[in-house]
Amino acid sequence: MAFRDIREFMALLESKGQLQRISAEVDPHLEIGEITDRVSKQHGPALLFENAVDRATGRHYEMPVAINLMGGYDRMAWALGVDARTGTWRDLDAKANQLMKSIPLDAPTGVWDKIGAARSLADLASARPKRVKKAPVQEVVWRGDDVDLGRLPVLTTWPGDAGPFVTLPLVVTNDPSAKLNIGMYRLQVFDGKTTGLHIHEHHDGAKNLRSWKEAGAARVPVSVAIGADPATTFSATAPVPPMIDEYLFSGVLRAESVEVVKCLTNDLLVPAHAEIVLEGWCDPDEKRREGPFGDHTGYYSLADEFPVFHVDVITTRRDPIYAATIVGRPPMEDCYMAKATERLFLPVVRAMMPEVVDYDLPLEGVFHNCAIFQIKKEFAGQAFRVMNFAWSMGQMMFTKFVIVVDEDVDCHDYSQVAWRCFNNVDPSRDILVSKGPLDRLDHSSDFESFGFKLGIDATRPLRNEGYAREWPDALEMSPEVKARVDELWEGLGL
Repeated sequence: MAFRDIREFMALLESKGQLQRISAEVDPHLEIGEITDRVSKQHGPALLFENAVDRATGRHYEMPVAINLMGGYDRMAWALGVDARTGTWRDLDAKANQLMKSIPLDAPTGVWDKIGAARSLADLASARPKRVKKAPVQEVVWRGDDVDLGRLPVLTTWPGDAGPFVTLPLVVTNDPSAKLNIGMYRLQVFDGKTTGLHIHEHHDGAKNLRSWKEAGAARVPVSVAIGADPATTFSATAPVPPMIDEYLFSGVLRAESVEVVKCLTNDLLVPAHAEIVLEGWCDPDEKRREGPFGDHTGYYSLADEFPVFHVDVITTRRDPIYAATIVGRPPMEDCYMAKATERLFLPVVRAMMPEVVDYDLPLEGVFHNCAIFQIKKEFAGQAFRVMNFAWSMGQMMFTKFVIVVDEDVDCHDYSQVAWRCFNNVDPSRDILVSKGPLDRLDHSSDFESFGFKLGIDATRPLRNEGYAREWPDALEMSPEVKARVDELWEGLGL
């Protein structure tokens, strides 16, 4: 079930009682953030603030604010193409298997490069982006003095934030060969025509900026789409391999091409059915202090020097909706987006590590700090193989803690995992301390984007792993007694 735009998705949510319209006047400065945070913590609905107002100036914004649209398990699944008439979050596993068949994401990069596998797959023909000449997002054009980011109800979420931030942007860049990338990097609004571009050095967008600089470019084209269809918005956050275009990935999720249009001032392609597009450029040598910002870790990410985005033109629909999200201490909307990534990429993890039964990225670990792997253990040192392999897999290289448990342990049941860790682990035998890249937002390390990692082997040790004693069996009632008590249960009055 593909949604052409954010409006179709919102109409579905409203029909299911999953969208709450708020007609009261609410300020994008802190108030929308506080309301949304409370709703998120209560696992509440998507929100549409119809009357955003700047209380300090009395200014009424012309566009409503949509937020928390994917802030629930079922809403997230529907956003990614699970049939909302019959499907729920549980059906995302089937979507993951379908994705793996459509795009062999486990294929080595060299194979893709040599034979162009993505282009040769007939199944992908209908998923490639479709270029159009006219687009709803270009119905209204702001140029010159009309270009004013202050006309957008950009949120200031937390009291310590350095200012208002665009929080759900699809940042479109390319490299000198015109290879496109879409990432989600927050934009701090500095004034009516410039923002920060919080882009970490590990990300493909940052690589594009570096490649333009190496080519001697004085200006790097950048465009930002706000309010695209939900699958494309999600795709900008997914750890898609560099050989896969995010529009193509979204098209596979949607089972339908994403319509794109060329920008008015550069050659970048943006979603034709987005709500707002900012067109502009970055000087690869220009940096400006950006932050602090209340981030998904639940702490403020610190201020630092980042590129500056200059906005030349803004295009919108005739009646645009400003799409936003907020981040902070879990659970938040981004948690459900990250959980969807966890589920969609399970077949990829299994393809690379066949011993993996399942894995879990806890919300409290904000997805790049902890991973729990459930494995079928067959040889000595296998848990350590999983740890080291995980630290070599794309964005999983940022994972600070890796825990490995046996196949009879439900990795999603943190009580079971903790029981195994606290009872099975001998620190002298089962702990691996390593070091490598960390997420830029990790504030615990002595070094920025680099530090130590910890692996915990909570599996049952084998004799050739140094354990010579007899390992005790875990307590478990016999199946016969369980079945007999099941029959008695209803009559016990319990």
